[in-house]
Amino acid sequence: MTANDPNRPVLVFDSGIGGLTVLREARVLMPERGFIYVADDAGFPYGGWEEEALNARILSLFEKLLADYRPEICIIACNTAFTLAGAALRETFPEMTFVGTVPAIKPAAERTRSGLVSVLATPGTVKRAYTRDLIQSFATQCDVRLVGSQNLARMAEAYIRGEPLTDDEVQAEIAPCFVETDGKKTDIVVLACTHYPFMANLFRRLAPWPVDWLDPAEAIARQARRKVPLIDGAEHPEDFDFAVFTSGNPNFATRRLMQGFGLSTS
Repeated sequence: MTANDPNRPVLVFDSGIGGLTVLREARVLMPERGFIYVADDAGFPYGGWEEEALNARILSLFEKLLADYRPEICIIACNTAFTLAGAALRETFPEMTFVGTVPAIKPAAERTRSGLVSVLATPGTVKRAYTRDLIQSFATQCDVRLVGSQNLARMAEAYIRGEPLTDDEVQAEIAPCFVETDGKKTDIVVLACTHYPFMANLFRRLAPWPVDWLDPAEAIARQARRKVPLIDGAEHPEDFDFAVFTSGNPNFATRRLMQGFGLSTS
């Protein structure tokens, strides 16, 4: 197999099923590619992991994933994973192309009118130096509030599977994003976890005032498309578009969700 071989798949990796938001966009832009969706559900959620242990886990997982599936490109559809392990993945596996997910702080700083921006993320992403560096590089003229939710990724997984959530539960998680000071209000909330866009309509309904909820999924997919140019005549390969769960035991609701996204599960 050669570089940009249309028979090699695109691997999309997340701690759970939130990366499906990125997969959905990537498949629209890369219809000739087969996809493998990898969910590290055995390690979910990543937000509470110690950095050294999580970094080692991700590197170990990718050593096996790259050997087993030989993807053309890997999309790390997880802010927590990429802001921690992205540099180590590229250093350890220099022959592989990694497209990462980072908080959309730069576009938020470019779009805000009030100068009040919130970043809704996991605790791991909030405490990461990578996130602070993005603010220092692109948003020094803004007041950026980092909101690390302990519970929202789990809640999003439940919501995606159709399990009930109360408005009060969700409202408690997003309330710290909304700041009003000197006659100005937060006008942009960065969704810095790929799970969160699945709940965007719920967030809009419960928000105390309208804001722009920034979802980076399309931008990530566009970057992947740039890295893997379309080959004339390429057709979708057989035997791909399946999901792999590190637990080896996704429940019925999860398998049904994967089928809804056109992914088979073993």
